[in-house]
Amino acid sequence: MALRTPEQYKESLRDGREVYMYGEKVKDVTTHPALKVCVDTMALDYECAELPQYKDLANVYDPELKQEVSRYYYIPRNGEDLVKATELIIATSTYADGYIPLAKDIGADAINAIQIYANITGNKEYIDRVHNFRQYLMKDDVSIVSAVTDAKGDRMMRPSDPNQVHPDFYPRVVEKNAKGIVVRGAKMHITGSAYSNEIFVIPGRAMTEADKDYAVAFAVPCNAKGLKQICRPIKAGISSMEFPVDRPWRMHTDQLIIFDDVFVPWERVFMCGEWQQAFLIAHNFGLLHRRTGCAYRIPISEIFVGMAYAIAEYNGVERVPHIREKLTEAAMYLQTLKSLTRAACLDFVIHGGMPVPNPVTTNIAKYHFADKYHGLVKLIQDIAGGALITKPTYLDWQNPETHPLMEKYLSGKAGTSAEARLRMFDLIRRQIASEFEVMVLHGEGSLMSQRMMILAEAREELKRCKKIADEMAGIK
Repeated sequence: MALRTPEQYKESLRDGREVYMYGEKVKDVTTHPALKVCVDTMALDYECAELPQYKDLANVYDPELKQEVSRYYYIPRNGEDLVKATELIIATSTYADGYIPLAKDIGADAINAIQIYANITGNKEYIDRVHNFRQYLMKDDVSIVSAVTDAKGDRMMRPSDPNQVHPDFYPRVVEKNAKGIVVRGAKMHITGSAYSNEIFVIPGRAMTEADKDYAVAFAVPCNAKGLKQICRPIKAGISSMEFPVDRPWRMHTDQLIIFDDVFVPWERVFMCGEWQQAFLIAHNFGLLHRRTGCAYRIPISEIFVGMAYAIAEYNGVERVPHIREKLTEAAMYLQTLKSLTRAACLDFVIHGGMPVPNPVTTNIAKYHFADKYHGLVKLIQDIAGGALITKPTYLDWQNPETHPLMEKYLSGKAGTSAEARLRMFDLIRRQIASEFEVMVLHGEGSLMSQRMMILAEAREELKRCKKIADEMAGIK
């Protein structure tokens, strides 16, 4: 098949999956009033693959299949391949007005992490299964997401701790037979799974021998029997109090996924009981996923920097010294993120025979955008001024009695209309009073997880630098 159309992707979702939202069971995710927006957002990955300006970036020729396939599922060979995959995420997220379409990118992070694990351990059976599943993803152009974060229960206890309220806070194998395994448990914070075709389930932490039943990695179709998904409410579209915008509304939702004794055939199982290597998958997925996070945060950051400059200009303060300083900070935030993300790809390292973004640089990039995000929000709010939250609404703009008053008193500097200024206020309010704040801090791991990985990955570099300093100081 290869390279599905957006319409084929949408049709594939009408498969009897069990999804719940707003307290009701969803009959069809493609027509549900809220989830339809999410489906349309994910479909942009397929749309971009057809557009002339993105086609060569989105697709690549696979010599084994002898056909064009999605770049997401193509195994990178070098730093340039990593750069192109990063540029694809940036391009599609830009096309989606700052929202990552999500059809394949994070699923690709998972299969590559599993591939690295299989290569390092040399388990031929797992290597063959990963290869065959990748071929399936390529040939059918399947959408797939990753389920990593566990429900956890008491976070001070391990998955197998007998003092946990129950043993199913983490997915675990409850049965094995000649045909496959049966899994019970839960994953949460899983973006896009309600309207994906497949889900990769991988360990979210290191395991002990007592946790071996929880050391499991597998792929499962979203309509598998016993798989239930509960969606969180999503942000509504532009309200009647805001200026309308002639652009499609983009959004994703997150799911709590319940595995109620879900059967998984052996050919879809990539880890089963190898507790010693559970962290190997989690570690490499975290690295690859953070590169993905850095990539799609670039278009978001460009929108934010654009808002800062626009409202400064509309308010007539773009040349005020302290405003110039804030705009400089905004520009530095964006350019640092861009440079670090690209550098991480070009300065790649090899994990399990596969080039991956430099671990230290990737974690520094992710830490940079998350740690300094609220500072960027603060300076935008500061530049915008109090009218950001006190201005009259679009309903008053439409009222013939109040419209001329708003037109007169809410315009900015000469040449800037009141409407332009009020529209920018609406955009800023929508963007920085949103789920982005929590997503940036905790998506791809907390700030502390980046600090821990930076120190761990940089330890040999620190030792090398110490040796140089010792020699310079005459210390033997």
